[in-house]
Amino acid sequence: MTDHAVPNLPSRDFDDTVAFYGEFGFEREYRDEGWLILRRGELRLEFFLFPGLVPEESSFMCSVRVDDLDGLYRQINEAGVLEKTTGRPRLHPVQLQPWGQRAGFLVDPDGTQLNLIENAA
Repeated sequence: MTDHAVPNLPSRDFDDTVAFYGEFGFEREYRDEGWLILRRGELRLEFFLFPGLVPEESSFMCSVRVDDLDGLYRQINEAGVLEKTTGRPRLHPVQLQPWGQRAGFLVDPDGTQLNLIENAA
């Protein structure tokens, strides 16, 4: 296995987190009382239990870099996450960003922002 970093994100309720991310291909790899790992191919997201999290005050975020950005975005949208500017969950459309790559954004039910970034060719 190569060296890598994995984001650690908050979850108010692991069952809700598994259900939300499961709608677009993440499967449970590990779970105990305080830790949850979800996997989609080689992508892993790790969650810690944070029942007192106030989503409107959350500043948690991470970047998810993928080869098939349009496919992932479409899957999230088809799972019922809508493009909108407020509320949770929500999507922000894929666009060419000022730094030169295409990216969209997902805000999950716990207020965490996932920057969905297309891998450079």
